[in-house]
Amino acid sequence: MARATLTISSKNYSSWSLRGWLLCRMAGLDFDVAPIDLDAPDARQELLLLSPSVLVPRLTHNSVTVWDTWAIAEYLAEIAPKSGLLPKDRAARAHCRAICGEIHAGFANLRSALPMNLKARHKAFKIFSGARPDVERVKAIWRECLATYGGPYLFGELSMADAMYAPVCTRFRTYAVDLDPELAAYCERIFAWPLMEEWTEGALAEPDEIVELEVEF
Repeated sequence: MARATLTISSKNYSSWSLRGWLLCRMAGLDFDVAPIDLDAPDARQELLLLSPSVLVPRLTHNSVTVWDTWAIAEYLAEIAPKSGLLPKDRAARAHCRAICGEIHAGFANLRSALPMNLKARHKAFKIFSGARPDVERVKAIWRECLATYGGPYLFGELSMADAMYAPVCTRFRTYAVDLDPELAAYCERIFAWPLMEEWTEGALAEPDEIVELEVEF
């Protein structure tokens, strides 16, 4: 498999960059990471999702350039079908795609109320009422998947669904979201995932002078 390049933004704040990176590593892709220059004039627009076409994360592989994390996930599943990004069972694959699509397209209130910030940790945090249904929907998705497929991950083995929901685990930890023991244990498994530990180490080493962004990450 040819070497590729994944362009990302902040490791601490960008949930989409985290998802893209996890997916590439899960697919066994041989790739270089190219962070955008956070001091560049247009960098804040990228981070605030204000640029006309947000192209981060962006995967360049052979003659293909693909942006948007969901598109990256599907591309990687095509070129690495044995990677386990999608479950083997057809019904489970459909279910996996459905919940990945849901987190990709929805949960705007959750993202705006609980922006990803791996460096922060609140002992208590009041979630505004508009975001609470999103939080409860995530919990319901996780419970259904763990009950249906038996854990320890959402579809038994690690899949693209775990990569897509990993940033939500970090948000729940950052903002002290109350979880029942089963869901708390799932989040702990995600935090103990070596790829998550590697990404978190990089996020914690990121310069503190990056201004915290209260945006939909």
